[in-house]
Amino acid sequence: MSIPSSLLASESITFEGAIELTESLLSLIEADQLSEADIEQAVRSLVKTQNGARGFFVTYLTDDRQEADHPSPGVVEALRSAPEIVAELLVKNLAMSAAMVVYHSRHQSQEMAAGSARVQKRSRNLIQILQMPACQTLASQMLESLQDGKGEYEEFFQRWGYDNEQKLAIGSAVRSAIG
Repeated sequence: MSIPSSLLASESITFEGAIELTESLLSLIEADQLSEADIEQAVRSLVKTQNGARGFFVTYLTDDRQEADHPSPGVVEALRSAPEIVAELLVKNLAMSAAMVVYHSRHQSQEMAAGSARVQKRSRNLIQILQMPACQTLASQMLESLQDGKGEYEEFFQRWGYDNEQKLAIGSAVRSAIG
């Protein structure tokens, strides 16, 4: 069986289109209707563009199904096909989810905090499985920005308004992913 073209992302896919495609893909994976080669081809088509990769990760990392807890070989190989895009999004997802655990915990939203903790765990797991030099580089740059208050990620921290407690959580999460 060859993969349906409806599961392949075009170069012009929108963020919203990538979310929809990833939801369809996850349903087929859960139903065991795709080979690893088909999964790899579909995910590879998504992560080759920024919109596709963003839509893939926002859906894959937050999904209630267990697929993202144990990434299949097809997903892993596909993610390795776009190290620049994938590494940046994984490191940022790790940081943002760590900061959101703190935020939601402060606001007594345990369900939201648990969701953010799941995204954090999944992001860390993927970083560790992929072992991509780009993840190590970006994680190191993020840690430098946390330490110095300047550098590659300082604008990112300022844009999201992270406070000291959130930055400590980010540093801990990043260190645990690359440690």
